[in-house]
Amino acid sequence: MKRLMAALVVLVALAACGEAPDREHTRAVADVPVLVRPMVYREPDPETRRGLGPDGRPDLCVRAKCVALTFDDGPMEHTERLLEILARYDALATFFVVGKMVEEFPDVVRKEVAAGHEIANHSWDHSDLASLSAEGVTAQIQRTQDAILRQSGYRSVLLRPPYGSSNERVAKVAASFGLPEIIWAVDPMDWRDRSSSLVTRRVLSETRPGGVVLMHDIHATTVDAVPAILEGLAAKGYRFVTVSRLFQGTVLKPGHQYRERKTSVAR
Repeated sequence: MKRLMAALVVLVALAACGEAPDREHTRAVADVPVLVRPMVYREPDPETRRGLGPDGRPDLCVRAKCVALTFDDGPMEHTERLLEILARYDALATFFVVGKMVEEFPDVVRKEVAAGHEIANHSWDHSDLASLSAEGVTAQIQRTQDAILRQSGYRSVLLRPPYGSSNERVAKVAASFGLPEIIWAVDPMDWRDRSSSLVTRRVLSETRPGGVVLMHDIHATTVDAVPAILEGLAAKGYRFVTVSRLFQGTVLKPGHQYRERKTSVAR
């Protein structure tokens, strides 16, 4: 009994000093980035139905006008300027990244994660997944998952097939990875029309509460449009959230497609 009490005293003293008995283990664990991942696949419990999301936080988008701004195909040279703009307006976004670009701009991906944005899978080289074999789709998704994790410590839980092109084969492979397919409700055609004013006008006129907006951070004209988009939507009462936050109170099924969150919040 005396030995047990003595051991307890030592452990309490170590805890009070902020030390751990196994310092080597503590340092090894500290070197591994630990990121809070969106828990979108857990079945809702009664708390979820009372307005809490699966992670225990209030489901903001039950009562607030939420929108998920998403940016595809990066990171590239314009992405850091976009991050500065988003930070200035205290807005969060979701970046659907291309795996080979993650390898080329790893520091930018780390900055996206550090700023609280969501990182998601957009294939390895922007191939049309619906045109590939199951093995080809698997390779595109797996290489990108690995690149994101290796370069940033973040594990993606969402997939956006390039061009929104999918089929039963793509859905089956996505499901095997546990990834729902996130498409979009608003496409301002920024990839075709390189006009900041036109892109801004389309986003502001077409966005509805619960919507997912598609844009591309690889185009300077799109990044130029973001301040006016943020100001215009904020003036209408919108909150800017990540895709996983938007769907916080919803169970997203792997392999299924989602374009918007159904909500009764008025525009």
